[in-house]
Amino acid sequence: MTDWNIQSRSHLCQACGKPFVNKQTYHTLLIFDRHELTRQDVCEACWTTQFAEGAQDRRGYISHWVGEYQAPHAETPDPIQKETAETLLRKLVEKNDPQFRAATFILAVMLERKKLLKVKAQLKEDGGRVFVYEQPKTGDVFTIPDPNLQLTQLEAVQRQVAALMEGGLDAPEPPAYLVPPEQPAVAALAGASEENPK
Repeated sequence: MTDWNIQSRSHLCQACGKPFVNKQTYHTLLIFDRHELTRQDVCEACWTTQFAEGAQDRRGYISHWVGEYQAPHAETPDPIQKETAETLLRKLVEKNDPQFRAATFILAVMLERKKLLKVKAQLKEDGGRVFVYEQPKTGDVFTIPDPNLQLTQLEAVQRQVAALMEGGLDAPEPPAYLVPPEQPAVAALAGASEENPK
């Protein structure tokens, strides 16, 4: 799983097709299927009758959690678009450019520490870790690979994140930062992430 990924919460039950209503409880099932993560959002009734029994025994099962659906409300667009850590994270995930892998990870950890993202699962793949984060308000799920940052790399990555936050991706050539593989990994960065995975 080398691609980063965002999967939005469904607005209807993916089993029976009924639309979710505001504050309705729903269940999310995360499955590894055909070499990619897929999510399935279902209502309480469908979960109880079709999914609950043996959910963890399903082929490719990764994780399950319960959420509360929040109906989207119309927002007035901000005439001055300011880059926030979350909007920048979304842009970097969609861009899927290896030069921003470390910055993407740092942004996800920042948002987790501010309780704007929650770790839902941690996967091992190709000798590395991939964190599955959920944005609780929107229900969007992000898969973020751990770049195994070194202590000597932190300052450069922090400068890159600051430059991206200030100028965005459209700024002329934000400093690229590729993680060299030859130095020992620093596990401390992901300490907060390791405490919570399910």
